Amino acid sequence: MFDDVLAGNNEFSSKFKDKALTGLAVKGLAIITCIDSRIDPLGLTGMAAGDAKILRNAGARVTDDVLRTLILATHLLGVSRVLVAPHTDCKMATGDENSFHQEIFKKSGVDTRSIEIRTVDNQETTLRQDLLRIKTSPFLPRELVVVGAIYDVKTGKLKEITD
Repeated sequence: MFDDVLAGNNEFSSKFKDKALTGLAVKGLAIITCIDSRIDPLGLTGMAAGDAKILRNAGARVTDDVLRTLILATHLLGVSRVLVAPHTDCKMATGDENSFHQEIFKKSGVDTRSIEIRTVDNQETTLRQDLLRIKTSPFLPRELVVVGAIYDVKTGKLKEITD
């Protein structure tokens, strides 16, 4: 079942060159984006392995766990700026909480109503709310630079969303 993954790793590791990376974000960047497999967070920002911390979840939402990770990244791992980048054509923007719970139940018989799906009614409004959540966190450095942009999966462009 994972033969393709292990074969891919064998190919990767046969060409792997240790760059002596330390785990710090060399370019001081954290990117929060969606789990959508069309998104290459490092590629779309012109970065490489070691340059940035990548945080991914469905819808690129700023959840409690994202905040927890940003606290660690800013205080311990060299992050001084954050890009929150949801994307166009996102499944999370296609329905409300109830419709997602119903769809999951219909497909699998699993009742997920006890968890919050965090759907998105309006991407720009939701992005602004998530940016505010980072900017107002008492646990993050005041000098942390936070920017939001919507990634267009058809063009590869980021559209910056300002306050």
